[in-house]
Amino acid sequence: MDDETLKTYGYVISSSYRERSVRSLNNGDKIPTDLAEDIGIRTNHISKVLRELKECGVAECINEEKRKNRVYRLTPKGEDVAKLID
Repeated sequence: MDDETLKTYGYVISSSYRERSVRSLNNGDKIPTDLAEDIGIRTNHISKVLRELKECGVAECINEEKRKNRVYRLTPKGEDVAKLID
């Protein structure tokens, strides 16, 4: 495991919302509403969490051009972080 991945892991686990989001996305691609429901937070909080995960390279949106029902998934880096969490 490289240092960059370990730093990202530390960042992700420093927030229970980020950590739970990564665990949830590790089980498959999700739209924000489903992700929020899965980890038990309000939908207005999930966009901030997803933005943080995108900025650190853990998650990506596969249909950015859509206004609604954007689909998010883990990047390869995100999958490495998910392995460290589990």
